[in-house]
Amino acid sequence: MMPGLRPVAARLGIVLLVLALGAGGVWLAAGAATPEASPTTTDVPARDIEPARVTPGSAAPAEQASVAPEPRSDPGASSGGGRERSADSLDAWAEHTAAATGVPARALRAYGYAELAMREHEPECRVSWATLAGIGRVESDHGRYGGVTLQQDGRPSGPIIGVPLNGTPGVRSITDTDGGRLDGDRRHDRAVGPMQFIPSTWVRYASDGNGDGRADPQQIDDAAVTAARYLCAGGRDMSGADGWWAGIMSYNNSVEYAQKVFGLADGYAAQAAGSRG
Repeated sequence: MMPGLRPVAARLGIVLLVLALGAGGVWLAAGAATPEASPTTTDVPARDIEPARVTPGSAAPAEQASVAPEPRSDPGASSGGGRERSADSLDAWAEHTAAATGVPARALRAYGYAELAMREHEPECRVSWATLAGIGRVESDHGRYGGVTLQQDGRPSGPIIGVPLNGTPGVRSITDTDGGRLDGDRRHDRAVGPMQFIPSTWVRYASDGNGDGRADPQQIDDAAVTAARYLCAGGRDMSGADGWWAGIMSYNNSVEYAQKVFGLADGYAAQAAGSRG
């Protein structure tokens, strides 16, 4: 494990391990380039979602209610005991928030872990679980697209793979970049996993969010942390209107897409706040 990652592993029980390319190696390296806009690859989960009536760049989703609770460790406990109590704290938050929002608790746990990881390592970004949940809903219905179910290990019951990016109406043309390793397509790239990453972007930002020693785009803990890193690229502040819209538009360069994520994130945060009275 890289030394800079030990604090978050000890407090959250997760590992953020970059599959670095070239001279990389520190996952929050300064000066990271802003990712290019991604295409819409899985439209079906978002078809019934109404875009929020908000002007791009005018506001960010509710922030005051969009922060998962800090897990608390017993100072006198061993490192293992501290990790267990942290996991229990986030599990309880996820179960409570699931009842209020309708988002599966297993997905919420991943979104909450990702927020806490970025709060630890890139606090100026301020990306929230609610924004990640909005993306997860639009992209794959929280890992349930196409009739699959999200299992307790964080993987869908079958791989989630988007349409071929072959230049047909509504999608960009992206020829194969991974030899079909992630998406099974040797002609064109396809977005993969519950957060729908194109393979080249996944390889650049991939992180291990569940501590099993590898980064898997189909595993929702890994995918959520990777999505958070992607949104935070270039030193963005996701709590402000400018940063939030820039981050979401980098994920998918579509105003309607961003408005859908906005409405979902704002709604999730409000529902979670209401459930706490």
